[in-house]
Amino acid sequence: MTSINRRKFLQNTTMGSMALAVSNPFQLAANHNRRKNVPVGVIGLDTSHSVAFTKYINERDNGFEVVAAFTTVSKDIPSSYGRVDKFTEEVKAAGVKIMDSIESLLEVCDCILLETNDGRLHLEQAKKVFSSGKRVFIDKPVAASFEDVKAIYQAAEDSGVTTFSCSGTRYMSKPQEVRKGAIGEVLGADTYSPISYEPSHSDLYWYGIHGVELLYTVMNTGCQRVRRTTSTKFDTVVGEWANGGIGTFRGILEGEKGYGGQAFGTEGMIDLGSWEGYDPMIEVIMEYFRTGKSPIPPAETVEIYAFMEAARISGQRQGDWVELAGL
Repeated sequence: MTSINRRKFLQNTTMGSMALAVSNPFQLAANHNRRKNVPVGVIGLDTSHSVAFTKYINERDNGFEVVAAFTTVSKDIPSSYGRVDKFTEEVKAAGVKIMDSIESLLEVCDCILLETNDGRLHLEQAKKVFSSGKRVFIDKPVAASFEDVKAIYQAAEDSGVTTFSCSGTRYMSKPQEVRKGAIGEVLGADTYSPISYEPSHSDLYWYGIHGVELLYTVMNTGCQRVRRTTSTKFDTVVGEWANGGIGTFRGILEGEKGYGGQAFGTEGMIDLGSWEGYDPMIEVIMEYFRTGKSPIPPAETVEIYAFMEAARISGQRQGDWVELAGL
């Protein structure tokens, strides 16, 4: 699709004529109740998240509707090229229009879900969204390298827009209770999740993010150094926090797999429960779309990726301690 008339496009989609977009995306919070739906676009259809998020948003009366998508495919990542056709057809079946560029997508959508499976593409794709001034959630991993993670948040700041990224494990109910003070000051935590590696990405970024995000949800920022031990069965990272706290992440390579952990505080300890699905995170994303306020400080997400980058370096150095400062 080349040139497109925004009004005609919206009238021809499932949104109907009531879904006309505002010209200024930063007026969403004030205007979304005065029309049927705010149009949402998806970048990347080579992940199951695109299908799950589209279904969740479009099957509810929440003020938003996914109306258009653009996708790319990475020929060197099996989970991208092996699934993109299937997921594209599922999204099309939901009434979503497939566009031929990010630019044409941005013409008809006010909010963006950046779902591209390949984190190497995120910096270039995110910059295009930032330059439009529109809000964008960047699915995990933020990027394939720590340099690109920092560059993405710097580009958002330079463009004067907000963005955020996270794993859905952050919004499991028990970790959120801990974050809000349920066990007082958190002194330590042990978290776990399945782990797998993708050669094109910094190793823990690809799937270790789930357990590390969970660790940071309860421990918060302040990790000073980490060390890593890897075997054929587990990949374990220990971090020391500035307040004396100790946090560990166990990536499960073999055996029973799941998401969870324990947190230890000044007023008790708590099991962190198990995976509860994407729904709580999607609700947070839509609230961000409404308000433009990122629910996670950029510095926290950057530290999460610094933690994983330090762990990568520690692994290369046979488990030596690696400081986060200076990365």
